[in-house]
Amino acid sequence: MSIKVIIAGPRGKMGREAIQMIESTEHFQLVAYLDRKNKGRTNESAIPVYEDPDKCFAEVQADVLVDLTTPEVGFSHTESALKHGIRPVVGTSGFKPEEIDELKKLADEKKIGCIIAPNFAVGAVLLMQFAKMAAKYFPDVEIIEKHHDQKLDAPSGTAMKTLELIKENRTAKAQGHPNEIETLAGARGGESEGIRIHSVRLPGLVAHEEVLFGGNGQLLTIKHDSMNRQSFMEGIKMSIDEVMKLDHLVYGLENLLELNN
Repeated sequence: MSIKVIIAGPRGKMGREAIQMIESTEHFQLVAYLDRKNKGRTNESAIPVYEDPDKCFAEVQADVLVDLTTPEVGFSHTESALKHGIRPVVGTSGFKPEEIDELKKLADEKKIGCIIAPNFAVGAVLLMQFAKMAAKYFPDVEIIEKHHDQKLDAPSGTAMKTLELIKENRTAKAQGHPNEIETLAGARGGESEGIRIHSVRLPGLVAHEEVLFGGNGQLLTIKHDSMNRQSFMEGIKMSIDEVMKLDHLVYGLENLLELNN
């Protein structure tokens, strides 16, 4: 039985990759595009393009919404999809904690699945889990995340998720010299419970993260690089299949992996 999919953000680089993945997967069926610049995308097929999400979700028979847009638009798309009984798979990072909580309540009310993943690359998810493990033994840590120069949010959703997982295993502490002074504001990056996060934005980058743990006489570095957007497709494909089995919201691809086996 085919899983009918709507894609929001079809003109973006991730959207174009997702279209190819869906069209090449035998049990997926692409049934509509959601695009706020409706005719901005060359639509050579008979697949309809909608600007209004409510109209799209009401008129198109679909199982899953794959949203690859922006945090503001992605939240409204996800909320509307849930209200219409369509299961969202969201690759948009930058959601606020209160927005995720609101979507969790709505998914619970509707008893349908929803997956929000800051990063769909399996390697990036493993990096986050390894960092969480290491934090128990290396409380001195900094995060460096690097992305293309068109990314809107900083730090990235992946870095923020990494930070959240590290804090689960780490006792909050100040790092560095107590009298440290920034001679250039922001030189030490963002800070949460003593952990510093540094964001790099440059053309040529895709998605990269490095977590550095320092200890007496040793340095542990955990690193992941996505060289192109194909690295995210396996995670999106897995999420489309898995969201059909869920009756609640899952935040983070790691919750779909058998990491304890």
